[in-house]
Amino acid sequence: MDLTGLQSLPAEYPVGARDELPPGTLLGTQSQWGWHSVPPPRPYDLAGSTVLYDSPRGPVPYVDMVGGIVNDRETGTSRAETWLRANAHRLDLGRIGFRWTEEGTDRPLTAADISGTAQTLDLWTGTVTSRFVLAGHQVTVTTACHPYRDELGFRIESTAVGAGLSVSIGFPYGSEAWHDAADWNRPEAHTTTLTGPSTTTTSPGTTSWQAHRSLDDSRYQVVVTGQGLEVEQPEEHRLRIVPGATGDAGPAGVLDFTVAFHPAGDGDCIPRGTTKPASHADQVSGQAAATDGVERSTAQFVITASGTYWPAFWTSGGAVELDATDDPRAKELERRIVLSQYLTAVNCSGSLPPQETGLVCNSWRGRFHLEMHWWHGAHFAHWNRVELLLPSLRWYSSVLETSRQTAKAQGFDGVRWPKQVGPDGRESPSPIGTFLIWQQPHPIHMAELVYRANPSREVLAEFAEIVFESAAFMASFAHPTSRGFELGPPLIPAQESYGSIRAKVTNPTFELAYWQWGLRTAATWRERLGLEPVAEWSEVAEGMVPPRVVDGVYAAIDVEPFTIRTDHPSMLCALGVLPLTDIIDPEIMRATLAGVLADWDWGSTWGWDYPVMAMTAARLQDPETAVDALLLSAGKNTVLANGHNRQTDSLPLYLPGNGGLLSAVALMAAGWDNGPDRHAPGFPADWTVAWEGLVQAP
Repeated sequence: MDLTGLQSLPAEYPVGARDELPPGTLLGTQSQWGWHSVPPPRPYDLAGSTVLYDSPRGPVPYVDMVGGIVNDRETGTSRAETWLRANAHRLDLGRIGFRWTEEGTDRPLTAADISGTAQTLDLWTGTVTSRFVLAGHQVTVTTACHPYRDELGFRIESTAVGAGLSVSIGFPYGSEAWHDAADWNRPEAHTTTLTGPSTTTTSPGTTSWQAHRSLDDSRYQVVVTGQGLEVEQPEEHRLRIVPGATGDAGPAGVLDFTVAFHPAGDGDCIPRGTTKPASHADQVSGQAAATDGVERSTAQFVITASGTYWPAFWTSGGAVELDATDDPRAKELERRIVLSQYLTAVNCSGSLPPQETGLVCNSWRGRFHLEMHWWHGAHFAHWNRVELLLPSLRWYSSVLETSRQTAKAQGFDGVRWPKQVGPDGRESPSPIGTFLIWQQPHPIHMAELVYRANPSREVLAEFAEIVFESAAFMASFAHPTSRGFELGPPLIPAQESYGSIRAKVTNPTFELAYWQWGLRTAATWRERLGLEPVAEWSEVAEGMVPPRVVDGVYAAIDVEPFTIRTDHPSMLCALGVLPLTDIIDPEIMRATLAGVLADWDWGSTWGWDYPVMAMTAARLQDPETAVDALLLSAGKNTVLANGHNRQTDSLPLYLPGNGGLLSAVALMAAGWDNGPDRHAPGFPADWTVAWEGLVQAP
């Protein structure tokens, strides 16, 4: 929302362009279920982008791309590739903003119309209060979102209500563009049909209207409900909400209403695969009690539900307090910790893995990246909030067959998880994404974290297939040589600087350690379930080749140029994100970390690289460096007043940075298996660190 508490001033909240990227806005409305595909001129598939690459097993088909990617822009791509990379994409469900009628002219607000602005987000209740002056009228707006329904509550109090102030809901066509999931220039391509008003006998004086939305194969409904309202459709794709006629129910000078978004045919609005958090059982019953007597159609119902949910969130799970520490770094770190918990709970806890910009705006064509899922969600388990990770982790079961077919086509066992996808799990053409492998162990890692937080047979049974199928692919992907089991070619490591030599890259340091740890963890799951071990998994895990060491430090890859000092210093993940494995030497990793801190190109890094360095330093028992790394002064480590980890003009927020920080802090506070036997081992000894409820890292 903007300073008006709605989405009235989109031009004042732009997302800057990178090179020729079209401008977008941060003011959107997105959901887990809201997706859209532009109909292709003819059926497209991945066959036209599939290229055979030489591998130790012979030619292997990979989904590549005819064109390239320069500064996030596709260049020279075919029409099929452009469509396949962009569809399905997240949909902007509607823009809700104020309008002002003056001298008979109804128009949108502008920034010049308002003054005396003040806005507060109350983190304890999840409600926003916005105040401003419009044409001499003081306006107060309270905004809240229901914790379990795709429903917003708005209470607008002002003498401007009835004197020209109205609320507008505009509906766009879908768009895969960076930032904007909305295309306002194709009114002929979609329909908006308003029905109502309707009243119910259970809520006297309550009226609701339904807008039925149709965009190609996407259908949804928008329901406006309140008392003392009128809803009209002055334009093809716009609704107008105004006070009702004199004598209607509702206090003077107040607009109080809810706006609910429903996928067509689904009145509950809880996305498939999403369950109400079990650990909030008391909160759910408390919510029912708290809303007794509150008219369900009013904004207060949503405000009350929000105000019940968030205190339960803050008083459950893990907590870290640094307030008693005099070091000024502690205050800034605590600010980032608190805001990151809020932002990731809002944006990263849904039924699908989130895109890097969450539900704020589109990034990477409105699709999500599975190699980033660990950074978005693993911290929920560390902070003992597994119920917020489970819905998106369960999604992997829905794409098992698609991923199994990918592995089979390449001659591998198990499942090969895709990279840049929508809900159906279909891969996107890319000269980079389809060659990444570090997302393959992620489901094993996240499932293990869930088990550590809730060590039960139910967890093992639910995620065993995901864990075992992931391990089967990993074991078959590694190939035996005289040196041991190796990875690639072709591949691209987490540090994507080697995309141009993907046909010859082998043995990235992080991935080697991840393979060993992931296969051993999968084997442990079989033991827990009383199943026979898989000999191949152990053989591969025990026989992984050690990573390349050049000039006393770990190289990124096993072939020249060995290490390019841009992008992610991902070799550090091999001891930091992961615990110590047999193939990693802590002293060599200590030298590697020192080398990265000395001369890495910080401008090319990303927000989760700083938590990586902190986790590596912590496991090396260098807590001072861990804190310094978390707060290192660099552009990509900027955390705005609202908690967003700003990256570039085209990525004004980056949730993997927030999630990574929370994972690092949990490790630094609660420690790890066989780690130092002292309180908060990743923090300096002279810091006062209070924590509770965290789950120790592997």
